[in-house]
Amino acid sequence: MKAITDYFNLNRVKYSEMHDKKDGGRKRSSQGANYLPLPDYSPSQNKSNKDDSSSNSGTVGESETTGQYASFSLSSSENETTPVPSKWGRMTLPVPQFSRNDFSVWSILKQCIGKELSKITMPVVFNEPLSFLQRMCENIEYYDLLEKANASDDPVKRMEYVATFAVACISSNWDRLGKPFNPLLGETYELVSKEDGGFRMVTEQVSHHPPVTAFHADSSHFIFTGAIHPKLKLWARSVEIKPEGTVIVKLLRHNETYTWTGVTTCVHNIIVGKLWMEQCGVMEISCHTNGLLAELNFKPAGWYSKDLYCVEGFIMDKQKEKLSFLYGKWTSFIRQLDCEYYEEYIRLRDLNPQQNTSEGQKGAQQKENSGLLNKFQRKRSVPITMENGDKSDGFKSLKELPSTLLWETDPRPEWCSEYYNFTLFAIALNELQDDIKDRLPCTDSRLRPDIRKLEEGDIDGAAFEKNRLEEKQREVRKNRKKDKTTWIPLWFESKPHPYAKEEFWSYKGTYWDRDFLNCPDIF
Repeated sequence: MKAITDYFNLNRVKYSEMHDKKDGGRKRSSQGANYLPLPDYSPSQNKSNKDDSSSNSGTVGESETTGQYASFSLSSSENETTPVPSKWGRMTLPVPQFSRNDFSVWSILKQCIGKELSKITMPVVFNEPLSFLQRMCENIEYYDLLEKANASDDPVKRMEYVATFAVACISSNWDRLGKPFNPLLGETYELVSKEDGGFRMVTEQVSHHPPVTAFHADSSHFIFTGAIHPKLKLWARSVEIKPEGTVIVKLLRHNETYTWTGVTTCVHNIIVGKLWMEQCGVMEISCHTNGLLAELNFKPAGWYSKDLYCVEGFIMDKQKEKLSFLYGKWTSFIRQLDCEYYEEYIRLRDLNPQQNTSEGQKGAQQKENSGLLNKFQRKRSVPITMENGDKSDGFKSLKELPSTLLWETDPRPEWCSEYYNFTLFAIALNELQDDIKDRLPCTDSRLRPDIRKLEEGDIDGAAFEKNRLEEKQREVRKNRKKDKTTWIPLWFESKPHPYAKEEFWSYKGTYWDRDFLNCPDIF
């Protein structure tokens, strides 16, 4: 504990000088649309920002690729934007998104209060041009976290990476207010990483009532599998989506199995005002091999949106002893902090004399914490300007403690608002390339005509095809009932799993043989 105390005493000046020097000559670029909004505690200290004068010059500069995405900055050498190609595929959809201003969500939903929305047929204008199967594949975007976990020899570090991956799985939901198309029974989607040693993933709609989507991804480092049954409920002013079902990760090098269940998504202001969303609830990630547990709290926004998008929690052992502290925002980053530093930070914060009403208490606590507390809480003459624009005049932020960045979202393209707020990963999901077209089964989501027409901007055509496919599915279901036959999924089977409480759909292991002769005609 003495080392922790010494850190707070000795590093106050160092951090003050670093931030003052960093913020002294920097002005936030007006091209900030390249990046997600930064949190109260900055995810990293090495992002560069251009001066407003250069960002408004209308010239193009050196391109920059961050992680798995492409972004671009501005320079004086060219006169137009030249984005770096994305590793995932195309950079835009065929046409920009149409305006939804003339359509009222409430006019459709007001008759559905308290009902299960998965059984309600929604107009195509409220859809985004992806199937829920494709949306499920967005969970694996940051698969490199699982590779890092598999490579680590420290069990706590492995849990840190797996827990961070569980948070990263939902990061693409941010500002995505369009509804994905409901999958048809038997519909599939495959995704293969273009990188050597990457991953391959297959999803299948294994049940229609209730709707259940099963998925399985594997690589030389991990297995990522599960089955999700999204339950939607409409309340007076919000829509609530709860993804029921167990998600399983297996790290092959260590033969360790991790499980968790997703948290609730809530979309607000469906009647009036600007739509916005948040993730709420507690996510528990359990390692069934060594007994470690990560308990992450996704905080509701609260008054004045103080905790909007915030998530924090601890990694604990079997005896509930805290081993590591994780914090951040599910929209942008996760950092790791040693529990000793966090507990000391909380202790000093709670002992702040300014928070006590009694003068006697103030004097006693000031005496008790004579040197350390005063130094830690002393006001700076020059306030710190954080990267999100907030002001801090003292050591009141977790970001000033020696934490480690575990994950940070890749920046969305600045034109994403024109394309359903898709990430570049999402933009590439429905791309139908010539080299894979002949290898896909006839049930693949890329071949759905309603999604394709919506992507191309044909709203009437998309509505017609969506209605046609739904009527075709009802007719097939009626015939099966008449013939007393049961639908049997091709690539997954229902059987108990030792770490899943509910019905679990296990991958049969035969999809990549590419024997698609028995695939049904569903489109």
